[in-house]
Amino acid sequence: MHVGERIIQAPIEDEMKDSYIDYAMSVIVARALPDVADGLKPVHRRILYSMHRQGLTPGKPFKKSASTVGDTLAKYHPHGEASIYDAMVRMAQDFNMRYLLVSGHGNFGSVDGDPPAAMRYTESRLAPLSVELLEDLDKETVDFRPNFDNSLEEPMVLPSRIPNLLINGSAGIAVGMATSIPPHNLGEIVDALMCLIDNPEKDIEEIIRIVKAPDFPTGGYIMGLSGARKAFRTGKGSITMRAVTSIVEQKNNRHDIIVNEIPYQVNKARLIEQIAELAKEKKIQGIRDIRDESDRNGMRIVIELTSSAMPQVTLNQLYKHTNLQANFNVNMLALVDGVPKVLNLKEALEHYLHHRLNVVRRRSQFELRKARERAHILEGLIIALDNIDAVIETIRSSRDGAEAKVKLIERFHLSEVQAQAILDMRLQRLTGLERQKIEEEYAELLRLIGYLEELLASEAKMYQVIRKELQDVKDKYGDERRSKIMRDEETSFDDEDLIPESEVFVTVSHQGYIKRFPLSTYRRQKRGGKGVGSSKLKEEDFVEHTFVTTTHHYLLFFTNKAKVYRLKVYEIPEMSRHARGTFMMNLIQVGREEKISAIVPVRGFSEDLGFLTMCTRKGYVKKTSLAEYANITRTGILALTLDDDDDLISVYQTNGNNQVFIATRLGMGIRFHEEQIRPMGRVTRGVMGIKLRRGDHVVTMDYIEKGYQVLIITENGIGKRTPLDEYPLQNRHGTGVIATRVTPHTGPVVKAKVLQPSQEVIITTTCGYVIRMLAEEVSLQSRATMGVIIIRHEECDQVVNFSTVPVISGDNGLDEEDDDSPGNGNGEGSPGGNGNGQAS
Repeated sequence: MHVGERIIQAPIEDEMKDSYIDYAMSVIVARALPDVADGLKPVHRRILYSMHRQGLTPGKPFKKSASTVGDTLAKYHPHGEASIYDAMVRMAQDFNMRYLLVSGHGNFGSVDGDPPAAMRYTESRLAPLSVELLEDLDKETVDFRPNFDNSLEEPMVLPSRIPNLLINGSAGIAVGMATSIPPHNLGEIVDALMCLIDNPEKDIEEIIRIVKAPDFPTGGYIMGLSGARKAFRTGKGSITMRAVTSIVEQKNNRHDIIVNEIPYQVNKARLIEQIAELAKEKKIQGIRDIRDESDRNGMRIVIELTSSAMPQVTLNQLYKHTNLQANFNVNMLALVDGVPKVLNLKEALEHYLHHRLNVVRRRSQFELRKARERAHILEGLIIALDNIDAVIETIRSSRDGAEAKVKLIERFHLSEVQAQAILDMRLQRLTGLERQKIEEEYAELLRLIGYLEELLASEAKMYQVIRKELQDVKDKYGDERRSKIMRDEETSFDDEDLIPESEVFVTVSHQGYIKRFPLSTYRRQKRGGKGVGSSKLKEEDFVEHTFVTTTHHYLLFFTNKAKVYRLKVYEIPEMSRHARGTFMMNLIQVGREEKISAIVPVRGFSEDLGFLTMCTRKGYVKKTSLAEYANITRTGILALTLDDDDDLISVYQTNGNNQVFIATRLGMGIRFHEEQIRPMGRVTRGVMGIKLRRGDHVVTMDYIEKGYQVLIITENGIGKRTPLDEYPLQNRHGTGVIATRVTPHTGPVVKAKVLQPSQEVIITTTCGYVIRMLAEEVSLQSRATMGVIIIRHEECDQVVNFSTVPVISGDNGLDEEDDDSPGNGNGEGSPGGNGNGQAS
């Protein structure tokens, strides 16, 4: 025992308990958990602060990472260079960080789990977003504390103009607790913050409607919102993530599964090994080969299947047994004033706003103090300039500077600061221009002082400053969501979850054969082309209904006798364009005396999705809320009441605020506002829409939403476009006006549709031929004309229907040909109307 030492005896269990508590609190507060204010752990904060002190801003050259690590280690974070470099590397990885905080130059690792190069080889600097984290740090906006050896000071938190905790998330394991916060979209978080600024009383449910779900840097799908909503409400939950995949048909009836995005924090190399091992052990059937074709342009994992494999079943097995589907467990634990707390979404946003309010207040106080100090000096200079001769005489009569200062203070009632500023003033400040500059600067300072005083006196005005800064950040750094939300209701391994949402073309024949296939099957052709063969139907059968929708829509089948049935699009078998299809009676139980007259794709049945507006052969129209059709049984329900000699012709999903266009077989048309059709119950007949001449009947009704031209096509393939303005807006129950001149050469009207010239048209004939073309290739003519030849057909063939497809920019190079050569184009459509219905 050394002289002067004192030994304190204590029970070892008490000593261990106290020491462990000290250690645990050190890990919790100073190592593992982020602060709710800036979303950073101490190591990340120290790295960014060190780079800031070194001047490694986005506009400056990169500097060796070893330099930053060494500076951080020596001055702020004495816990080993490996921990510092690992933390810095993560802030530079675009597959880990939703918004990068460090710009890296060199090998910083990969999504395959490859380690980064040694710090002596890589270079780094602050990312542009980090500048927003550090903005106003030199304006006394946050508290500083001594570093580990009391030689320097470091910020306790950063001013953080960005809500970093939520946009980048955080993960860490402390003692007895852990945090796991997912990243979110900057734009959504900023919108939620501005919503709270505008109305602090907004409840969390309204915030959840703005921030729908996390947004992961690797993209992928978020399967359902229940887990995200639970996490937002309670701070804890589980979010199911799924890879973005597609099934590509190859030769010899084989298919490939292509993976383009994987769940967050899934190691791609290990995922491929996992799939290969499961295929080898026969736990997943049908995999022939797997290879990684990823490059700098993006991720691409190709899983080749055997010819006997069912692609969707194999994909289901991959989701079930591999990390192509994974869970992110949320635990929104962060430090609030040094105390760990589990926060819900609104609490996290409120704590951030409180931090920003303190930052703006302290910054304004700092700027106000500096402005007052400068204004005080300028007041002294102005006094000196007003009395320059006396000032010069006083200075010249003084023995030294100290005496001159005292005399100036006594003679002109100045402060010491003002007197010193006068003594330090250069002679050139005596010019008239310099005097004007001083006076202008003084006036500007007075305005600034007044503004800052008003700002500090009003918390509401400070929140408006925060709001503007948040909007600036969103405008500068905001981007689109990367993670797509698959559906509102999450079900584990539901069929719909296993089927990618894609645009498809659905055909229904006169005898009730239905099928679906990718919309890209039909390439676009010029007007007058012969078209491409579609279904191989029986001689007495023909394609009667065609429409474009997505695999996740519901299909509402309306019969001519006004019954409605329901089916999911993905439940319709996918076949080649030459296949006949599946008999519809195998899918829905349509009565023998019934015939499908309208098919409407809809996304759901909530009241906010509008109405179903119907039209009958005799010209009756009816509008009913879509919510009344939510409980459709497999045997169908009645959609409206019909007269014995009437049939249901058309059905559309409408919003109640647009117009309706009705066309008849003999070429008449009427246009009126949808408001003239009052909402009715499901089992009603409706009101008269158009007054028909003898021998005439309605062939179609269309819903005018965005279109401004009417395309009419007759049985003999004659068609034209007419400006919608040529059809006057009339009252319901009128006879209408002439829409087209019907002659034996044209044949009666098959269909009329309101569209834009940029839309595509898919025309089908009774023999199953299909032509896809731009509507603008059809001549624009007046109402009283016949039109031009749209599709050339055999004498036994007639046009039976057409549907429209919006044109998507970047159409993948659809062949612009005018011949009848077969082949599959690569164009894509988007959900559009059907023969008698419309997509939601």
